[in-house]
Amino acid sequence: MIAKLTGLIDSLGEGYAVLDVSGVGYLVFCSGRTLARLQTGEAASLMVETQVRQDHIHLYGFWDAAERDWFRLLTSVQGVGAKVALAILSVTGADELVQAIAAGDKGMITRAPGVGPKLAGRIISELKDKVDGLALATGLGAGLGKNARAAAQGSRMDAISALINLGYNASQATGAVSHAAVNLGSDAPVEALIKAGLAELGPREHGR
Repeated sequence: MIAKLTGLIDSLGEGYAVLDVSGVGYLVFCSGRTLARLQTGEAASLMVETQVRQDHIHLYGFWDAAERDWFRLLTSVQGVGAKVALAILSVTGADELVQAIAAGDKGMITRAPGVGPKLAGRIISELKDKVDGLALATGLGAGLGKNARAAAQGSRMDAISALINLGYNASQATGAVSHAAVNLGSDAPVEALIKAGLAELGPREHGR
């Protein structure tokens, strides 16, 4: 199986790149986010997921391991094929996916073409328990032990819940608390996360 390719970008197309590795051109399907980082004629190194089917062998390329890991997770959900997974990764970064799934925010996931509320709900339901392991890739909880990471995750979720109760939607609350956690540190207490989150969001009437 091919796990990584390094070479020159021979050409770029809609949803794919051709990577020239020592004279051999590999057709690699990529998300819009990965394609935006590539330039024809320049060197590139892509993490690769190889899918072997009865009628074809497809290569899927990713700028980093975090995106590749999310591709694997997303395609493990019933109804999510490679095309849909790449569509999700094209409009939603790894950190945003962590936030969306942790907060149950279907709206962030349905921004991807071909993903409706029902499928978004299934993605959230099936992947919610796996989000904590991937949170390391977003910088939230990096360097913490298992127990400390769990405590930090609990503090963030409590702070998010508090902001939602004050009238902010899940996406706003999750984004503000996640940003606060990066600025204050992963071990910041709930009260500090709420205060910093409110400062970022600004005053808002309850329920607005």
